[in-house]
Amino acid sequence: MLFHNILGQEDVKQRLIQSVEGNRIPHAQLMLGAEGSGGLALAVAYAQYIFCVNKTAQDSCGICPACQKCQKLVHPDLHFVFPIALSKDVRQSDDLLADFRQSFIRDPYLSLQSWVADLGAENKQPVIPVEESGSILRKLSFTTFEGGYKIMIIWLPEKMNHQAANKLLKILEEPPNKTLFLLVTEQEDQLLRTIVSRTQLIPVPKLPDTVITKALMEHAGMTEEDAVKLAFLSDGNYSAARKLLSENEQAALYLKLFQEWMRACLKFDARKVADVIDDLAPLKREKHKEFLRYALGILRECLLMNYADPSQVRLRGEELAFVAKFSRFIHAGNCERFIEEINKAAYAIERNAAPKMLFMDLSFKANELLNIPLPVMSV
Repeated sequence: MLFHNILGQEDVKQRLIQSVEGNRIPHAQLMLGAEGSGGLALAVAYAQYIFCVNKTAQDSCGICPACQKCQKLVHPDLHFVFPIALSKDVRQSDDLLADFRQSFIRDPYLSLQSWVADLGAENKQPVIPVEESGSILRKLSFTTFEGGYKIMIIWLPEKMNHQAANKLLKILEEPPNKTLFLLVTEQEDQLLRTIVSRTQLIPVPKLPDTVITKALMEHAGMTEEDAVKLAFLSDGNYSAARKLLSENEQAALYLKLFQEWMRACLKFDARKVADVIDDLAPLKREKHKEFLRYALGILRECLLMNYADPSQVRLRGEELAFVAKFSRFIHAGNCERFIEEINKAAYAIERNAAPKMLFMDLSFKANELLNIPLPVMSV
């Protein structure tokens, strides 16, 4: 993975390159960025840059033996730990390393949802189990094969169970010589504070809409108008933008469900609310999360319609027509709580909450929030 193949993130790239050029590589770094911002791709490109024997001030060469091994994720001094769906035959990352290589090479902006789907394990909760700690210790105890750094990339360390996290802490406190830990996280608040305190934070910001728009136009052949719309809805997440591109039909379903749900919640028609929930409940957990993200996107569009220049609303067709009517129910008096409740529901879905109970509870809250009148502005 070359730095120049990663979208945007120029400041982050320069920071990583300068740490190598100045021979100031912290032994443990925490790359913090939202899904689709390129954290994992940056970690792999950083490792390749460190291993490259013909690096320049801008990038690794891409053609030396070390670079070629890194591009295939087979460099003997580059190790990976990532979430897995535990089973009788799968107990640690190495059991799925070939699958992980294939998924990352196909999509360097790999999301947890896509990774779990590749495994065919959508209904299982991915974790990094305690067995990984022993594997990390074993791998890092070896002498380097090529005489340089040993690099351990841990993707989504927030998925570690408590035992694994505590054992990782001990390794971070006393790392072997010439060892580099790259922790790529999307949810820093779910990591042990003691782990965070022992790493150097590398913020990876969301991608600007302009960067995603350009990428969609160049790599997917989209028109500027359509690319702008998808970039906005993806909220800085390139993985989500590419997924939206292939899921127009799914987006139409989410619009229909959201319309019916909000109409039923407004006056709380219990029968219609139950009908919508019956349509939502059979979907898999990741689809529930997608639907809630879609709902957040609609709320953002409503706020733009009400409090910004309406021309900034980037929806078209049926979505625009719906938001034009629905936006009068979303205002300063309820929007913050509405967004908070949807985020809390997404968090509960992540932890295997019963979907029928969750969406019914959220429906009662939506009824309350939709009927809060617009605050009267004092003169």
